[in-house]
Amino acid sequence: MAKETQGALARRERQIMDVLYARGRATAQEVLDALPDPPSYSTVRALLRVLEGKGHVRHEQDGPRYVFLPVVTRAKARRTALRRVLDTFFDGSTEQTVAALLDLQSSKLEPQELERLAQLIDKARKEGR
Repeated sequence: MAKETQGALARRERQIMDVLYARGRATAQEVLDALPDPPSYSTVRALLRVLEGKGHVRHEQDGPRYVFLPVVTRAKARRTALRRVLDTFFDGSTEQTVAALLDLQSSKLEPQELERLAQLIDKARKEGR
């Protein structure tokens, strides 16, 4: 069984995970082909083994090739990363986090996005969160 997923990912590891999330599954060569400013093939293989050791990916054998798949769903990985940012930079405060995001996005939000956010806030109030 893989080790429990833990720790922040390095830049290249995040890039590899992005490729795997986008494709659902990929060989080392497919990952290499999708990376910006790609490293060597052997580096990609080594990073995939590191990610597998950390419990982020697993592999299946497809003939002579290994096909790599994310272990954790993108949604769960997103929640884990967001929780880490919230705790690290905003002292665990959802209010501070949302305020910072709104400050960054205020000029880009469409009216329907603002309405959806208002609905989510109303729902949270009703549920007592």
